[in-house]
Amino acid sequence: MRKQWNPIVLIHRTNTRPPLPFPCPDFNQSFHPSTCILIKNLDHMNQDITVPPPSNSVHKPKLRPTLNSYFNKPTLFKAFFFCFLPFLISLFLIAYLNQSGKNSEMVLLAGFCNDSDIANVDSSESKSVPFQETRTGHACSTMGEPCISCTTFNILAPIYKRLDQQNQSVRESDFRAFWLARNKKIVNWLLYERSSIICLQEFWVGNEELVHMYEESLGAAGYDTFKLARTNNRGDGLLTAIHKAYFKVLNRRELFFNDFGDRVAQLLHVQSVAPFSINQNESVQQEIIIVNTHLLFPHDSSLSIVRLHQVYQILQYLETYQRENKLSQMPVILCGDWNGSKRGHVYKFLRSQGFVSSYDIAHEYTDSDADAHKSAMLTDKKCWLYSSYIPQWVSHRNHRGNICGVDFIWLRNPHKSQKLLKISWAEAAFGIIKYQLKKVSLAENDAFAFLRADSSGNHITYSAFCDALRQVNLTGLSHGLSFQETKDLWVQADADGNGVVDYEEFKRIWDATWLQHMDEDCSLEDSNEGIAEDKAIGFAVKKAVLFPHEVEKGIWPENYSLSDHARLTAVFSPVRLRCSKQSL
Repeated sequence: MRKQWNPIVLIHRTNTRPPLPFPCPDFNQSFHPSTCILIKNLDHMNQDITVPPPSNSVHKPKLRPTLNSYFNKPTLFKAFFFCFLPFLISLFLIAYLNQSGKNSEMVLLAGFCNDSDIANVDSSESKSVPFQETRTGHACSTMGEPCISCTTFNILAPIYKRLDQQNQSVRESDFRAFWLARNKKIVNWLLYERSSIICLQEFWVGNEELVHMYEESLGAAGYDTFKLARTNNRGDGLLTAIHKAYFKVLNRRELFFNDFGDRVAQLLHVQSVAPFSINQNESVQQEIIIVNTHLLFPHDSSLSIVRLHQVYQILQYLETYQRENKLSQMPVILCGDWNGSKRGHVYKFLRSQGFVSSYDIAHEYTDSDADAHKSAMLTDKKCWLYSSYIPQWVSHRNHRGNICGVDFIWLRNPHKSQKLLKISWAEAAFGIIKYQLKKVSLAENDAFAFLRADSSGNHITYSAFCDALRQVNLTGLSHGLSFQETKDLWVQADADGNGVVDYEEFKRIWDATWLQHMDEDCSLEDSNEGIAEDKAIGFAVKKAVLFPHEVEKGIWPENYSLSDHARLTAVFSPVRLRCSKQSL
């Protein structure tokens, strides 16, 4: 008779190979998981199993165990508990952490529309409530208040992105894989946020593949896109995207400055697709003017007048467009990279024209020097050296390594009246003249003597005034003040029109405050004041956030690589105002 082999013994013998790195419960050695389960099952059932004898044997075989004999024993429970259950838990945790990682970078905008205590909460906190869309197409919070959102982002054109600080000629545009991967991430973020209005600067209009990627992706998501290249084939430009579910574009204009920096601007006149519900009994289809631009970088102080003139042209064009189209009582939103901080002349000029910075309003920052931004120099990877104080927020680290806040979403609601644009511009220009004189340590008396030059008598003549402007590089250059602009400034300075500027007239200019703009004569409708002649719709800033979140504390994160600018998004809610009737 042949020797009968016990299958239990056979299995144990076949597993005498070197142990695998998997600890099996209740065993001193390590086995493959499937072997572990099989061994434990067979060991517990050994008393129930016998090997059938050959067909010619006289012995009767015992019956194999029934299903009940398997499940009545704790074997399967132990195998599931010690081996399979930890595996399922691991899969669940991995999936959860991956999803949490995506959500942690989300710019959380809404959910703050009603609660003033939550409105200024740190945007990095995970308790924020994301946007939800309604059937009306307006971006709304979960609380049901009608809102719109606007995002501005300088996406850093690959032709300007330096890859090697030692060799400045090496740019990202030379490496397709690099710029394509980075811009795909940017597009994904924009689609994830799904703002009503998107304004991009340094958009690489010279590359057809990149343009097609943006236009196709945003178009598929429901956006109308409008691009505009800078003049003289600079390669980059602007892209503005308007979500068709929120707004329809009534008109658009392109503004070419044709100046030293080849800068441009886009103007879009839009109307809400669905009415804004102001209260239970009233709704309105609101019209808005949106401007997207990117001002010249101030490579030196003599370019300040160029930047100021660019803003002046935008505001001039706004006035002309509204007057020609007989528009009145309409909010204006200016977006872009303004290449200047709150301490700059452009900021103060726009404030004098009734514009407010949405981010500063949302976070209750003021225009005082204590709140203004200060450039900072990177000293190492972990800390910044500030010359006087830490800026409250920054949005850009430039090619010199300085950080500052230069990206703004400006809002101007309808006003009864505002200071004349020419007067406001003249004050801004005088501010630049004052700044240039103070740079060379000229106090008030010394500055008057400098402007007076060799004039006989205690006054400044027009010729001496022009000569002084030339000495501080504000005239005589291709990008300086024009003859007519210089003449207009002189008219503003010579208040009594006698042909000379005496010390009292000079002192009035020197001591002029920037922000003495006309007070807004619009109030909320529930005010106790008398009813005005007309009513208009404006916007209240409900929330504004910067990403990455570290920049909101004045810190530029070293691991941020999407751009050299932060992304700024603001949320607005319509409000009814009372203003006097007027057409511009």
